[in-house]
Amino acid sequence: MQESIDSRGSISSTGRSRFLSACRLEQPDATPIWFMRQAGRNSTGYHELRDKYDVLTLIKTPELCTQMTLMPVQSFGVDAAVLYADIMLPMEGMGVSFELRNEGPVIHHPIRTAHDIEALRVMNVEESVPYILSALRMVRRALAGQQALIGLSGGPFTLACYMIEGKPSRDYATAKALMYSEPVLWDTLMRKLSLVIQAYLLAQIEAGADVVQLFESWAGTLGPAAYRRYVLPYTQPIFAAIKQAAVPAIHFGTGTSALLEAMVEAGGDVISVDWRVDLDDAWQRIGYTRGIQGNLDPTLLLTSWPVVETSTRDILRCAANRPGHIFNLGHGIPVAAQPDLLRRLVDAVHEQTQR
Repeated sequence: MQESIDSRGSISSTGRSRFLSACRLEQPDATPIWFMRQAGRNSTGYHELRDKYDVLTLIKTPELCTQMTLMPVQSFGVDAAVLYADIMLPMEGMGVSFELRNEGPVIHHPIRTAHDIEALRVMNVEESVPYILSALRMVRRALAGQQALIGLSGGPFTLACYMIEGKPSRDYATAKALMYSEPVLWDTLMRKLSLVIQAYLLAQIEAGADVVQLFESWAGTLGPAAYRRYVLPYTQPIFAAIKQAAVPAIHFGTGTSALLEAMVEAGGDVISVDWRVDLDDAWQRIGYTRGIQGNLDPTLLLTSWPVVETSTRDILRCAANRPGHIFNLGHGIPVAAQPDLLRRLVDAVHEQTQR
């Protein structure tokens, strides 16, 4: 475990070693913490860059992407930096045109037919997203081993939902209708996506990611039987390939309290859970041979510190000091969350779990 000397002259772990220890079910010196969507509006310096550049320019310019990725480390003191990137990026290399709007990603020509699916390319990662790999290398150097670096991708079901629906949706009914009625087409699409995501995440690992997170954000729209039939066979190979690379993987979803056992079957060293299920109940179902990430309700960050502190203590009590807990929100940071509250939450988690 990498260690450093703190201001009191005692030995303390780095954020990176703390984070990786939790992923490996080892007991770190304190519970690690990071936030989804942490490289956003709440970070110092974010608005200055966003006034000058659109999101895709920030993502596709390695120097700017590096700045955005490092901001929350500097602003909040989190234990991990997550690459400033969008889960949609693999689509561009597959030949799918999209744009990122305020309401979410919009696909210019939704994928609906056998011809559409056949035309999709299995992208060459080095050729399609060289800017991502360059940014990862730059961030890795800048972190200098002090914080973990998290790579990411959308999961096959989530990307398929966007591709078919063409835009964000409450229930992804068009995508699910194709899934149920055209199982052969669905299989062809999901196999292509699985191959692309596998290659994409492995390339991120090669470029310096310490951990990768698969965002299967919309899996919660499915029941367990449908998940096992239409999603699990395509996520399993992704997690198997990451395991072969000997790097921890986090399996993320929202609204997935009915799917926890199936998500474990699909894979991942750490299962992320949201606020709709108590952390201790979720961990018991997941099994203590896996880590768990979560699970503060993001809307609590729109309240006051006493309210946040009470819920934080409840979550830490549910975690019961077991090895393998990564503190996070159940989803992304709200736009209106106060930066000072985020910094205070990070400090509180570290202080209350010192071992």
